[in-house]
Amino acid sequence: MINPGAKLNPKVLDVDVEMRGIREGYGEGLVLAGEKDKNIVVLCADLTESTRSQAFAEKFPDRFVQIGVAEQNLAAVAAGLGVSGKTAFISSYATFSPGRNWEQIRTTICYNDSNVKIAGHHAGLMTGPDGATHQATEDVAIMRALPKMTVFVPCDAIEAKKATMAAAKIWGPVYIRFAREKSPVVTTESSPYTPGKAEVLWESKKPQVLIAACGVLVRNALLAAKELETEGIGSVVLNVHTIKPIDDKKIVEFSKKCGAVVSVEEHQVHGGLGSAVAEVLAKGAPAPMEFIGMQNTFGESGPPWDLVKKYGMDVKDIKSAAKKAIRRK
Repeated sequence: MINPGAKLNPKVLDVDVEMRGIREGYGEGLVLAGEKDKNIVVLCADLTESTRSQAFAEKFPDRFVQIGVAEQNLAAVAAGLGVSGKTAFISSYATFSPGRNWEQIRTTICYNDSNVKIAGHHAGLMTGPDGATHQATEDVAIMRALPKMTVFVPCDAIEAKKATMAAAKIWGPVYIRFAREKSPVVTTESSPYTPGKAEVLWESKKPQVLIAACGVLVRNALLAAKELETEGIGSVVLNVHTIKPIDDKKIVEFSKKCGAVVSVEEHQVHGGLGSAVAEVLAKGAPAPMEFIGMQNTFGESGPPWDLVKKYGMDVKDIKSAAKKAIRRK
């Protein structure tokens, strides 16, 4: 059943659940953080409206810098600001930042422990019609590997706002992943959110499988848990909104309790959430595990939620993976 302590959207499992773009939360969070801290500055690579940086630029024009189509410069300029007393947010599409400017993020931001927050927009299959060239499905992997980097993957617009505001209070490099397409609103303003702490969204009385999910697929994980329950299969659904540092304590706890694990992410299965969870299990609680995500392939142009189905990340796919993991006990 849904964990009442998670204080989720009452309509989260309904067909008519509210849909909002996760990126909307970034725009809202920037303004709120900017109101509280005059040292917050925002830089953009000619994508102010698309990345929802526009509201901050209009309210605080003296703290907004339009860099232009120059993502390497975007990171380098921000790195300087980040070691000069500013909290710098850089906004672009994830294929370009951190895709194109990864070396600058590594050397000028992370190596110098600069106080920069990288907002990777239009990530994953939710970029839809733009096709494989603009569907960043490797971004979490390349950012998770960087020393000193914190990685957030919010599940909806509300959590994205909280993640943005939380990032502003964390010293050092932070990567936040955002999606363009509207997705289900899972949480509420009252839902608990603490960086580094996964949230239990669903817990059966006798769980047989842990489903660790992040991002836009968290609701699919909940729907799968609901259907599995009707078939007599209990589960636990964790919203792992922080990929690094990951909540290893909670993952180990529920792996031991369930004895089987499934990771669910709209990202390559290599290097993302699934890999992070597997690393934790290898050290603390080995268990049969299945991986839902992009299986060593690029995406393609198409309606976002149709692509989710085509690439095996739908509710039925999560259920199938859960049953397979349980059979392997």
